Amino acid sequence: MTLAVRYTAARTLDTAPAPGVEPGPGEVELAPAYVGICGTDLHIFHGDMDARVATPAVLGHEMSGRVLRVGPGVEDWAPGDAVTVMPLRWDDTCPACRAGHQHVCQNLDFIGIDSPGAMQQRWTVPASTLIRLPEALALDRAALVEPTAVAVHDVGRAQVAEGEKVVVVGGGPVGVLIALVARAAGAEVRVVELSAHRRKLAQELGLTVWDPATDDIGTLVGAWTGDAGADVAFEVSGAAGGVDTAVEVLGVRGRLCLVAIHPQPREVNLHRFFWRELTLIGARLYDRSDFEQAVSLVADGTIPADRLISKVVPLTQAPAAFEALEGGGDVMKILLDCTDDTDTSDDTQGVAV
Repeated sequence: MTLAVRYTAARTLDTAPAPGVEPGPGEVELAPAYVGICGTDLHIFHGDMDARVATPAVLGHEMSGRVLRVGPGVEDWAPGDAVTVMPLRWDDTCPACRAGHQHVCQNLDFIGIDSPGAMQQRWTVPASTLIRLPEALALDRAALVEPTAVAVHDVGRAQVAEGEKVVVVGGGPVGVLIALVARAAGAEVRVVELSAHRRKLAQELGLTVWDPATDDIGTLVGAWTGDAGADVAFEVSGAAGGVDTAVEVLGVRGRLCLVAIHPQPREVNLHRFFWRELTLIGARLYDRSDFEQAVSLVADGTIPADRLISKVVPLTQAPAAFEALEGGGDVMKILLDCTDDTDTSDDTQGVAV
């Protein structure tokens, strides 16, 4: 019998036996190796998405692993193949799909939210969701391909160009990944982040970071841009103050790319949008080309995935890992090791950060 991490109620997870599901036509059964805990998983953990998530729910969509079995009709995959999953299942019939925007299908099944996810030792998914990984890429690092694909999509949506000045508001995992992808595209990048730990990590990755608690962001942007303002700002903080900062740093005809999930409506300085002819861009999820580019960026070291991984813990420690992430502190990304059967679910010290 294999194990799965299940969300059962607000702030409540358990680890329960979960038999594997025989892959049907067009499906594959995977053995997840590593699964990352992301901000959306934390939103679910808080109970913020109970209207959408049916309990008990197996979470997780940032993963790497190997193919175990293939179902009838699957010809391109074989047991042992290293893979990650683009966790989207669309209907191909809604107006969004017919317009070519399947990743924002109006009836989208986001696997790991709307249907069982990767925090389990056996996981059956459509073969169409698989993305091949290079054999030389370590599977723990490959677990960061999915959030990197988010960053690739965001930078593409904002149409970041070489030589542009970009401000990323929020230096968590996705914010740092956006900064690294934008830098790889040739942009000059600044990151705004409150956490001293996250500022230090970003600086170690060669990024220039500003502290909104002590730095005069407006003065710094003016000196950096010759009072022109930034070309692009990414709002990744999810905070009202982050929205204000992202709007204020932009120059004439600047683009604000909204990345964070804001749980409630925010006030926005629309006069600033009018006065400087700003553009607001929404960015959600990714498509296959974003995933394929993300694989390349992680594999060639452009994204130093190993530097972003704060801790790797057994699957059985998932409840404590969620609590540790929620508590903040010196942490960026925690991975669950689905191959480790160590029964240490009561050992909260193991994931102290």
